[in-house]
Amino acid sequence: MSSARVNGITLHYERTGRGPAVVLLSGLGADGHFWYRQVPALAARFQVITVDNRGAGRSEAPDVPYTLRMMADDVVELLDAMKLRAAHVVGASMGGFIAQEFALAYPDRVDRLVLCCTSPGGPASAPIPDETLQVLRHRTGDPEQDLRTFLALQFATDYPVTHTRDIDAYVAWRVAHPQPGYAYQRQLAAATAHDAAGRLQALRGPVLVLHGTQDRVVPAANAHLLVSTIPGARLHLFQGGHLFLWEHADEANRLIMEFLGAHDGARDGVGETSTA
Repeated sequence: MSSARVNGITLHYERTGRGPAVVLLSGLGADGHFWYRQVPALAARFQVITVDNRGAGRSEAPDVPYTLRMMADDVVELLDAMKLRAAHVVGASMGGFIAQEFALAYPDRVDRLVLCCTSPGGPASAPIPDETLQVLRHRTGDPEQDLRTFLALQFATDYPVTHTRDIDAYVAWRVAHPQPGYAYQRQLAAATAHDAAGRLQALRGPVLVLHGTQDRVVPAANAHLLVSTIPGARLHLFQGGHLFLWEHADEANRLIMEFLGAHDGARDGVGETSTA
């Protein structure tokens, strides 16, 4: 277990492997364990740093308003505490919101950026479907029931049937590390306020956008918005849901590792591919 005192809170993180640093940022309510299907693969070539966002997992959960910039500041202070000049940053869902804010506020601290199942925010973005919004806003207070209800919306394949033990283990982990209700609401408010659409054209580093075509949390139209806004960004679509990182883990890991391992400092051209 590792933790650092950053930005007024104690932030939990895990570090695995050796090589160039890669910071993995997870979404609403999730902690670093979300990346359990990515860490073993990436750690073969990289120093992988998974972060429990403020208000989740084993990080401190102050009952004050959260902002995405605040959470980006948490990350940069973590890099300072770890004496890292810069890192690759991979963000999923709300973690993608944090990653965008981090890259905009600290462009010299980001090597390559990967945005997964996320959105630029703002009025032009494709909104969360009403069915999902109801689940996000109306929770029972039972951590396991609420998590399983939300997870059910995030798959577009038979992954829950073929990987029942994995999902049960993930749910057990989350239940053992519960998020306070007020902290969930603080994160949700920060995520709801996300709007980087008018600023993303300022990004200049290499960016890869990954998304599931059948995402029922953050619609895939947002991936196209990101790519049309960020200069030179590349797009890869999966035939999967919001959790394509689990459903298509091997392919996603391969693409991420190839992108992060690229040594050409020039911007990649705009491109789009799709995995069946």
